[in-house]
Amino acid sequence: MLFRRFAAPRHTAGDCPCCDPAMAGRREVIAAGLGLLACAAVPGSARAVTLPPVRSIKVERSYTEDSFDGVYFRDGRYDREALHKLDLVFRDLSASEVTPMDPRLFDVLSAVATRLETTEAFVISSGYRTPEHNARNVRRRGGASTVSLHMSGMAADFRLPGRDPYGVARTAAQMQVGGVGLYRREGFVHLDCGPPRRW
Repeated sequence: MLFRRFAAPRHTAGDCPCCDPAMAGRREVIAAGLGLLACAAVPGSARAVTLPPVRSIKVERSYTEDSFDGVYFRDGRYDREALHKLDLVFRDLSASEVTPMDPRLFDVLSAVATRLETTEAFVISSGYRTPEHNARNVRRRGGASTVSLHMSGMAADFRLPGRDPYGVARTAAQMQVGGVGLYRREGFVHLDCGPPRRW
């Protein structure tokens, strides 16, 4: 597991519902929930999407040397230390602010990487965004969402080295595991763990 540590706020157990001991049973519910929702709410080929008992992810952050390459889910639960490290990688760089990311986002990224049969790291350009950061995006680009899932730690924008963004977005959209956006001009793909949709 590779990770470069830097000064950042520390989480407490109550910061994240997946890490809160009082919510321990919900970890398994969340883990099963994504798979069940995917099977119940989507047609045909998407039903083939299953989440393995051990899940890993490989990500690098644009503009920094921060990265994570390892297991974040095992033994029926999310690994608390791994989630903290991922929170730091996905932080809002403009505000140096960390928030607990929704671990279902990592499930989506992991499932897409498996379907693409890639061992390359997702190069993350945007993960969590503060409301202030998102408001700046809305002012700067008319098409930006005022209710972006980035503000809830549920979305990531990325590039996958050696892969055409259109092909990545098309594969992810066929899987129906969350929202998929293709930004051709900028050359990146958006994935989130919200309802299946595409743009």
